[in-house]
Amino acid sequence: MESAYTPQPHSHPHPSRVPVALRAPFSGRTWREFLYLFLSYPIACVLFVYAIGVLAVGAGLLVTFLGIPVLAGGLAGARGLGGLERARARALLGLEVATPEPVRPAKPGLMAWIGAVLKSGVSWRHLLYCLLRFPWAIFAFIFSLTFWTLGWMLLTYPLWRWVFPAYLGQPGIQLWGDGLGNGLYVDTPAEIGLVSGAGLLLVLAGPWVIRGLTQVDRVLVHGLLGPSSLATRVSQLESDRGVVVDTAAADLRRIERDLHDGAQARLVSLAMDLGLAKEKLAEDPQAAAKMVDEAHGEVKIALQELRDLARGIHPAILTDRGLGPALSALAARCTVPVTVTVDLDHRPAAAIEGIAYFTASELLQNVSKHARATGATLDVWRTGDRLMVLVTDDGRGGAHTDDGTGLAGLAERLAAVEGLLIVDSPVGGPTHITAELPWRG
Repeated sequence: MESAYTPQPHSHPHPSRVPVALRAPFSGRTWREFLYLFLSYPIACVLFVYAIGVLAVGAGLLVTFLGIPVLAGGLAGARGLGGLERARARALLGLEVATPEPVRPAKPGLMAWIGAVLKSGVSWRHLLYCLLRFPWAIFAFIFSLTFWTLGWMLLTYPLWRWVFPAYLGQPGIQLWGDGLGNGLYVDTPAEIGLVSGAGLLLVLAGPWVIRGLTQVDRVLVHGLLGPSSLATRVSQLESDRGVVVDTAAADLRRIERDLHDGAQARLVSLAMDLGLAKEKLAEDPQAAAKMVDEAHGEVKIALQELRDLARGIHPAILTDRGLGPALSALAARCTVPVTVTVDLDHRPAAAIEGIAYFTASELLQNVSKHARATGATLDVWRTGDRLMVLVTDDGRGGAHTDDGTGLAGLAERLAAVEGLLIVDSPVGGPTHITAELPWRG
């Protein structure tokens, strides 16, 4: 397995000296989000007309048989339009929304498909999106366009003020007038400066206004066009189950390999030695006694290997005395000095306790094999309903969870029980790896 401590190429980006508030009006994100709001109005008009048309035609034809397939086809079309909206949100807002579960009829056939579409909550949510998108798109379009263009127009007013005396016959923007030629105009340097300053404030505030408006769009797209929370949870559980099954299969293969290559081979050799000793017992008692003595040593080694194997499956000290003593015994076998601190008022669920133990074991093995550390610490504590395991070392750093590393597999196993692995390991060290598990006590 690839070392989890492979150094990764890195760079040290120089932070920009321009404050983010001054960069935001010119950033690509701001203009992409503004483009999203600008395009939302015409697209929302199309979606709204489509949704009203589907409902009107489908409901009007319900008195005949045609209404049901028309409505089902309209819902299928709404799902297609939702896919385009997800793609637009991904391109302009950077919003990643998973494709919802497809329609799965119970049996083949057109009628089964129509029934599945009409029963699908996802399809109706897509149609609801087409309806709700329209009023919000109108408001967001008008507000963002007015706010953004007004800000830039006022900011650049000194550049285009000349159009008023040249083409409109007045010295500048009219703030007030009585219709008789009397009025208040923005034409003095101080007034022009104030207007430009007001425009600057609007331009600086514009990106945050646009960002706030697109947050509503993000909620709409994620909530109505994405998979349902139940479907997401089912998919997650299926993925977690696959990880658990793969992990269990790998553990079984490891146990089988250890038994075959270790204790089993030693016991076979022991049986052969005892057979030879039995044959020599009558003719050469001294040689037989020597062979029995060697076999006795082999028995001790085999027993130790079986103990180590049993400890790898589930150590007895963990069952009998809990995480504190078990982790202390684990740290004592580490090639690097480890300071262990366990602060738990009572024991978590047995399954979580076992996962925490083997997580700490794997992290300490990484420290021994790859970190080149001179010391490490192992801290375990409870915060709220979570069990925290923190392993810190002063080694070379560069640990990561890329595919193929031990930490990547460990992160997958923790995710299978709603856990989390957080790696903070800059090149050069130190390394802090935190495993977070549900308490379930």
